[in-house]
Amino acid sequence: MKKAIKKVNGFLGRVVRDLERQGKAQGLVLSDKQQACLRQARQLLVQTRNSKNKPYSLHEPGVDCISKGTAHERYECGVKASIAVTARESFIVGARSNAGNPYDGLTLADQLQQVETLSGHKPAFCFVDRGYKGSGVDDVQVIIAGQKRGVPESEKR
Repeated sequence: MKKAIKKVNGFLGRVVRDLERQGKAQGLVLSDKQQACLRQARQLLVQTRNSKNKPYSLHEPGVDCISKGTAHERYECGVKASIAVTARESFIVGARSNAGNPYDGLTLADQLQQVETLSGHKPAFCFVDRGYKGSGVDDVQVIIAGQKRGVPESEKR
């Protein structure tokens, strides 16, 4: 794999250097899109394994690397999404994407605000997984998966 990556990097380096050299020799002015492509190619050439701000996708620059915390698939590239559904019918009442890789608990207040805006009323309960511990939401009763205390008898099922 390292040999293949080194070979492809060599090809990319040759193409970038040749484009820059030919552009200067002929006095060509590159368009914004062409300059953006060259900038991405240079960024690919200079990045190392431990570099920050690596491009994970050339066609979608907003993609981030998200750690999943599982053994078989440790990382995933994408954008973190937050989806709110009703408890009984599983009807989607709110959805939003979150740039970067924010802590789950920090996204809960914004998601609940969106649900209130779209549906017209504030939910009484919010059922979440364990990633939302310490969300800081006080006006809605947040029930974390596996929690025994504080769950009303009518909602235990």
